Amino acid sequence: MSQGKIVLMACGSFSPPTYMHLRMFEIAKDYIHSLGLGVIVGGIVSPVHDAYGKKDLVAANHRIAMIRLALRSSSWIKVSEWETQQSGWTRTRASMQYHQNTINTANNTDPPIWLPDDILNVKIEDQNSNHINGNSEDVTVKLLCGADLLESFATPGLWSDDDLEAILGRHGIVVVSRAGSDPGRFIYESDMLYKYRKNVILVTNYIVNEVSSTVLRRLLRRNESAKYLTDDNVISYVRQNQLYGSKANVTK
Repeated sequence: MSQGKIVLMACGSFSPPTYMHLRMFEIAKDYIHSLGLGVIVGGIVSPVHDAYGKKDLVAANHRIAMIRLALRSSSWIKVSEWETQQSGWTRTRASMQYHQNTINTANNTDPPIWLPDDILNVKIEDQNSNHINGNSEDVTVKLLCGADLLESFATPGLWSDDDLEAILGRHGIVVVSRAGSDPGRFIYESDMLYKYRKNVILVTNYIVNEVSSTVLRRLLRRNESAKYLTDDNVISYVRQNQLYGSKANVTK
């Protein structure tokens, strides 16, 4: 059953962004469209605030610059700086609600820079169609994540029940997992996830890609080649700014 118009939103460190971060958007979009589960009208990458304090988390201005470089070829995914501009770390629930509210109230004259282009097109179409009375269909922001984040829901003290109720009940999540993993069993064993199982879309990625930010940082720190694991411009940016302990004069 179609869940209407959807914006996929990925939250995290992105320090640095990898091809797998971006592939998740494409994999999820193809799956949702192929099964008629909804219409993807945009994607948002929302990097976490510096105050999150995770190890190897470089300053937000660097992470945003790298994400923009990695997304230059994308016609539908944008980066939002909103979380990084707050006074401190923002809960995922609050970030999702802000972006969903902003999307559904944005106008065409002064849209936020992160607003996906297709959102504006949708609003124009709605105004020119049978939704001209203002009752246009709202867009739902769904959390896009991997199975590791799904499993973190069970970590004591990491997520509050209220936050999970809001994320799962109001928004929903799209989980991209590896072939051979069993997120369905994890959902079955979690009362909270089982309660909202209709709002959880499970997508299996059959094309193995184990690249992670941790792997990239290790290669860059050791001045080894990271080519074909992320955009060349991201690698150049890291080296030019000597992030993660890399050296500027390496040309691998």
